[in-house]
Amino acid sequence: MQACDKGPPPALPDALEAGGGIVCAVGAGGKKTTLHRLLEQLGGRVGVTATTALTPVPPSLVDAECVATAEQLTDDVPAAARAARRVVFACPGAKPDRHAGVPPGVIAAVHARAGFHTTLVKADGARMRSIKAPRAHEPALVPGCRRVLFLVGASVIGRPLDASLAHRVPELAALLDLSVGQVITPEHIGRLLSEPAGARQHVGTARLIAVINQVDDTNRLDAARRAAKAALAGRCPPDRVVLTAMTAAQPVIEVIDPGQTRADGGP
Repeated sequence: MQACDKGPPPALPDALEAGGGIVCAVGAGGKKTTLHRLLEQLGGRVGVTATTALTPVPPSLVDAECVATAEQLTDDVPAAARAARRVVFACPGAKPDRHAGVPPGVIAAVHARAGFHTTLVKADGARMRSIKAPRAHEPALVPGCRRVLFLVGASVIGRPLDASLAHRVPELAALLDLSVGQVITPEHIGRLLSEPAGARQHVGTARLIAVINQVDDTNRLDAARRAAKAALAGRCPPDRVVLTAMTAAQPVIEVIDPGQTRADGGP
């Protein structure tokens, strides 16, 4: 891998290649925050939804909300999109603070009928943890998905594997050849991001963008760079690795493509 000159950090939609088509966010460690930051920056007509449970999106980030049965959404969302640029849509949930997911095929149909430039989709759950491995049926990606963003939190590096920081612990332990209580290394993160049963699961022909989030200080930056290098040297490497701090004013820290050891931005 060759070094790349540093330059100004790119905008988040450019770094994540999320500026068009259907974009699914999966994994753990900041999916919701990532989708919200993209909503702040994306132009054009944008839809936001989920194939799994979805907490309400802050009203300041959207112009309309449609919560209805899957059948009703195919008419309601295109109607809302004629007058609103950013539309969140979901099915009714059992709890008032949580909507239910929309079937993947319905999302694809709504995306086309509403004329969305971009549809952002939360496509799995992680129960507020910072790392996960998918079960066999996960993630529930949308047909025609253009990009898959697989997130993992840099905060887990150097910490022992347990249920307080990881979702799907048995699957993660088996995938990474880890025991509960064993310390997670950057190389373990690299393996998660490059295994067929890890970040690559069910991705198909979509581009896989690995997002190492929570890169909030120099120590985490060094560890995240090691993880990115391991991912790009793995069995089925991602198409790009982006290091981020989604709670920072400038969320993009570095963009690392195959053939590069460094890219845009800085801590």
